[in-house]
Amino acid sequence: MVPLVHGATYFARLHEELTALQAGDRVWFTDWRGDADERMLPDGPSIGDLLAGLARSGVEVRGLVWRSHGESVSAPMSGRSNERLGREINEAGGEVLLDQRVRLFGSHHQKFFVIRRRDDPSRDIAFVGGLDLCHGRRDDADHAGDPQALDMGPRYGTRPPWHDASLELHGPVVADLLAVFAERWNDPHPLDRRTPYRMLLQRLARMPRHPRPLPESAPPPPPAGPHAVQLLRTYGVKRPPFPFAPAGERSIARAYGKAFARARSLIYIEDQYLWSTEVAAALTAALTRNPELTVIVVVPRYPDSDGRLAGPASRLGQLRALSMLRRAAPGRVGVFDLENAAGTPIYVHAKVCIVDDTWVTCGSDNFNRRSWTTDSELTCAVIDTTPGTPEAPGAGRGPDASGRLARDLRLQLWSEHLSLDPDDPALGDPAAALRLWNTTADGLDDWHATGRRATRPAGRVRRHTPEPVTRIQRLWAVPIGRFVMDPDGRPRPLRGTARF
Repeated sequence: MVPLVHGATYFARLHEELTALQAGDRVWFTDWRGDADERMLPDGPSIGDLLAGLARSGVEVRGLVWRSHGESVSAPMSGRSNERLGREINEAGGEVLLDQRVRLFGSHHQKFFVIRRRDDPSRDIAFVGGLDLCHGRRDDADHAGDPQALDMGPRYGTRPPWHDASLELHGPVVADLLAVFAERWNDPHPLDRRTPYRMLLQRLARMPRHPRPLPESAPPPPPAGPHAVQLLRTYGVKRPPFPFAPAGERSIARAYGKAFARARSLIYIEDQYLWSTEVAAALTAALTRNPELTVIVVVPRYPDSDGRLAGPASRLGQLRALSMLRRAAPGRVGVFDLENAAGTPIYVHAKVCIVDDTWVTCGSDNFNRRSWTTDSELTCAVIDTTPGTPEAPGAGRGPDASGRLARDLRLQLWSEHLSLDPDDPALGDPAAALRLWNTTADGLDDWHATGRRATRPAGRVRRHTPEPVTRIQRLWAVPIGRFVMDPDGRPRPLRGTARF
């Protein structure tokens, strides 16, 4: 398993693997949003051209893309973009479907690729993470933004900087991911709901209401490394139910609860939201139980949708969650956001969690109630089983009690955010981690406060301070947050509880 930090890194690896395929090989993928013209490399090709070309050459290309809301609902949720991507691939002989078999107000948010070779299973590969096949994602460590940008408002600039991550996977887990895809593909319920608009999208993309049968599954690839990978998922409770999850599935939430309960020194999170009290409750319980535990969180400075309706709902949820954490453990919780060298905020879209340098997750889920109960999500929990490393979260103490994978990923992320060398001893001491982050953030905050007259201090870290929500705004922020932006997809007896 290999972590792939930044969209440019992910797209380059995906391009490398896709362009090596031959007739008879298979490509199966899921996505939340796809833009057919998004370039995989600076000079192309586009994702639509590449996948369509593979389909024409005899590679089996199948995809499940969320049908999405219309452009009139929310610009980033683009049914037209997904329809165009599917249509280009379908006209070339592939089969990409707009999938709307979700709970009301929910979405299919899983993002993964599975690539299987006809003649050599040892070369099978998969990619799982938070990266969509769409505009705005192909950024790199300099964070100048994707040239094919999304409009996120003036505060993020004309080319919003974007921080993201994915995982490259080999070995038997590839077959497990194929099974996840097959379960959704083989769901016997119609792909769409019978409204004129949705029927039109299906017809424009030449998509049936039911997929064609999948071919017989191949044997799983052979073992490929020292990493134990567990697939975790969310499926909301809905009618008609998912055949493979009739009561929904919340293994993502349960896994975090178990890992947090065993955390001893450090929980590090990079997340797009962190705005639900149910999520904060799991962290609060861990902080209360263990007075030596520190939590460090990196989030975007501003919500991606910060308009009059969505903005207050997003901020209020986060303000409540952060308040819970800080009350539970004053001085042991640090929440930060990032900016590039030009001072433009970096939108943090990564979904990464590292516990005690031992247990790491990366996938599509966010730290909010929606991702833990409602949307279709997929994340990988990984432990490095290399001899000399522990086999479970919190299994050891001291500088040597860590999984190499989790520790190396943390050092990579921190070295970028704090502008330190990965071998700097300051990065290796979890006990002093929060002090290091606070010092770096204070230096950059002070530099901004004094008019940027001196030399810019090292690091990209700022203390995160969400904008307040007024009493009047709370009148609509509370119901919008509860029922639309952060719905609860658990079975009715579990709602309002801390159980998943």
